[in-house]
Formats: sequence, C-alpha cells, structure tokens
Amino acid sequence: MAEIIYLNGRLVPRSKAKLSPFDHGFLYGYGLFETMRAYDEHIFRLDRHLARLRCSAESIGLTHNILSTDEGKQSLKVACLATLEANKLKDARLRLTISAGEGGMTPDPSTCSSPTVLITARTLFPLPPEKYESGFKAALSSLHRNSQSPLSRLKSTCYLENILARMEARAAGCDEAILLNEQGYLAEGSTANVFLVSNGELITPSFESGVLPGITREAVLEIARASNIETQERQVELKELIEAEEAFITNSILELMPLTWFEGKPIGSGKAGQLTKELLASYRKIVDEAVK
Repeated sequence: MAEIIYLNGRLVPRSKAKLSPFDHGFLYGYGLFETMRAYDEHIFRLDRHLARLRCSAESIGLTHNILSTDEGKQSLKVACLATLEANKLKDARLRLTISAGEGGMTPDPSTCSSPTVLITARTLFPLPPEKYESGFKAALSSLHRNSQSPLSRLKSTCYLENILARMEARAAGCDEAILLNEQGYLAEGSTANVFLVSNGELITPSFESGVLPGITREAVLEIARASNIETQERQVELKELIEAEEAFITNSILELMPLTWFEGKPIGSGKAGQLTKELLASYRKIVDEAVK
C-alpha cells in the first residue's frame, strides 16, 4: 500500500504530495512540529501535544485559525487520526508539522498567506526489552543550549543544533548527546529530556535551564508526585549527573530510556536503576489505561 500523508486538508499518496519551494518552513525554518506515538490506534496524549503546539505557535506569531481556535485544534486532531487510519497503522510514529507556508523570497512572514500543515505516520518498531535493561550511552556535546532564547522551549523546524549534537554522539559511539546551557548547567538531550536520581529524589532541569516542556517529562513528574516520590525541577550541575544513582531520558517515542553510561563511565551500577524501572512500568500502565 502506498504511504498516505495529510497535506493542507487532504489525504494524498506520498508520491503526489507537493510543497512550495518558497515555503518559509523550508527556506527559514519558520515552523513547528510535534512527534507523537500511537498505541493500538490511540495517539497518546494527543490533546497535550496539540496544546503545546498551539502555545508555541502563539509565541512565534503563527496565529492562523487552525492553531488559534478550538475548531482548528479539533480539525488537527481529526487529521492526525485520519492519517493513522488511512495507513492502516496501530502502533506508529506520527509527526505533525506546521510552517508559515508559502511566502516571498525574503524572511518576511507577512508575505505568507496560510500555513502548511503536514502529517506523516510510519509503523513504529520499539527498541527491544534488553535495550531498556542495558540503557543508552551518552556523550557531552560541544554545543550549548541558550536558556535565554525562546527557541529552547519550542519544537521548531530549525533543528540543526539538535542534529549536530546527535551526530557528535554517534561519532563517539554513543546513543545520545547531553547538552549544557550557556551557564554550564544541565539542559537536555538532543531529542529528549533528562532525569536523574539522587538520594532517592527525582531531579530534572527546570524550564529556566532552557529545556523543552516535554509531554513525557510532564507525565513522569505526574506519576512521581502521585507516588509520593520527591521531585525537583531546578538548575542541575553536570557533576550531579556524573554522580547520580541512576538516570534516564524521556520522549514520546522512547518513553523512559535508562541512561547508564556517560562519557565512557557508568552512571550508578551501569544498568537500569530500580526507580527508573518502576516509573517506566507506571508510565506504560497509564498508556494501557488510555488505550482501553
């Protein structure tokens, strides 16, 4: 079956899809995206993803009706589900991308008349259980997150910094890169939020550190607080990660992935920690409950 995508109000075969060469998302990275995971035809926390997208759009001046009204939000929700159904997918990775759309050759958003809306979906093949036992290896990136920039809190299509950080990590034989901010505090991974456990407390960098308000990050904090686990959102020093009892990263696709090695040295025992395992089990339980 041909891959079906959603583009500007229509479901079309990928081979028939056309984007303008003057789209400002392509020319200038003026756009946003959300990566979501579907379980058994259910897109987990779709409403939260759309709410984050809407908030981000307002912050960069993308205020078209499809983003600024409840009717527009509902149409995006329907479009995401329709794309999943059209491709006959149950467990999938979806990406919703919205750009300012076609405009002039100069970086002037006022020349863009309407946004480009693109939704793609592919079958998701989760990493094997043994990877969640051995965990990810991470390397410290030479790039720094600018905590003073509003872009640090957005999933924008201007994603070059993240790509370069991941390339660095892969070149070092690692799965993920860890970025500090301009003040030297822990920020996040190239595609994930970071958590660590110290003295039984769950700690993650605060938004002021220059991190994305991750949907999975939010869910983990909710789970931890409901379980009476002490949590802290604050500035985190790099040495705290190095000396942590355990650590993990979060995003919608990975869920919670143990972070077991950093810069060639083990974090804690060098294997998935007990609290990490418990939080992952609890996360998957709320996914199961949402799917039912």
